[in-house]
Amino acid sequence: MGIIKDRFKAKSEAVGAEIKDILKEHGNKVIGEVTLSQIYQGMRGMTGLVTETSLLDAQEGIRFRGYSIPELQQKLPKAPGGDEPLPEGLFYLMLIGELPTEEEANHVTNILQRRSHVPNHVFEAIDALPLNTHPMTMFVVGVMALQTESYFQKKYAEGLNKKDYWLP
Repeated sequence: MGIIKDRFKAKSEAVGAEIKDILKEHGNKVIGEVTLSQIYQGMRGMTGLVTETSLLDAQEGIRFRGYSIPELQQKLPKAPGGDEPLPEGLFYLMLIGELPTEEEANHVTNILQRRSHVPNHVFEAIDALPLNTHPMTMFVVGVMALQTESYFQKKYAEGLNKKDYWLP
């Protein structure tokens, strides 16, 4: 991943320092009240976590890193002759927080292509499911079957430090 990993590391270190400062100065600040019904009914109207990757608004729709879908359709790189943005460009935006150049989006494409091999046992696990299995269940089974190939899993078993979980 090289370039992307380096850019992500730099961004995450800066954000980590900013969060540390915010917590030091405002860590005990109350940001709202929560009712029991809000907890049981899906946390509607509650501030439950901080995120800057996306925002879902009932009136405006979804925004990714502050951009609406129509804005992203205009700004993200497209495949040659294509009308819609490359998913790799959106992935880059979500990860790094910046609109990618065409070269950066293509770099993500190349990384994904290099990592695209799926072992036969994954297909066998999915094929063993009943035909009426829900597609999301099939997806979960496929992802779980990939665990045998996980570099992260191997490092975790060796005692990888929590602060380094993102590295493998």
